[in-house]
Amino acid sequence: MTRLNVNPTRMELKKLKARLNTATRGHKLLKDKSDEMVRRFSSLIRKNKRLRDEVERELSETLRRFSVARSVTPAYRAEAAFSMPSAGMEAECGTMSVMGVEVPKIELIDEKRSDGLPYAYAEITSEADFSVFKATALLPKMVELAETEKTVRMLADEIERNKRRVNALEYVMIPQLEETIKYIKSKLDENERAAVIRLMKVKNKA
Repeated sequence: MTRLNVNPTRMELKKLKARLNTATRGHKLLKDKSDEMVRRFSSLIRKNKRLRDEVERELSETLRRFSVARSVTPAYRAEAAFSMPSAGMEAECGTMSVMGVEVPKIELIDEKRSDGLPYAYAEITSEADFSVFKATALLPKMVELAETEKTVRMLADEIERNKRRVNALEYVMIPQLEETIKYIKSKLDENERAAVIRLMKVKNKA
């Protein structure tokens, strides 16, 4: 391990010891933060998988029913029916902090539903009714899934950055400081021995 290029003085030794102490404390704090972030990341990964499986399963069933409805309904009538919204939602978008990382927070604050379906029952099959109701009910879960997936990606990036900082401290900075402190101590001890020898020679000549 290469040492730092510094003058071997007591003042420099004191500064390096302070830096080593700070680096050691920082390494411990970053390591603890990294461990906690990984724990939360693992929890979010499980939640994300559960949500994605549920959304994909329900969306697949909804689209299957929708395809059936389109196949037995004239194209112009299906297009007109499905172009009208059956519900509307308002969302409040903000952020929240997870271990110092600002992640998105989406809250559905207002849901506006029409009294019935946006088309006459006689015009479209019951498969279409199911698709509309299911898609409307699925929207909040899709919003939650989007929020969770974005949080997972942001935490993964932060965990990687934090890991690089921990490794830089553990394998580069701390060993360099320790090696430099060892070198300065060796030099100071050598200078001290040389001074004692000179003093003894002076006394012998006297």
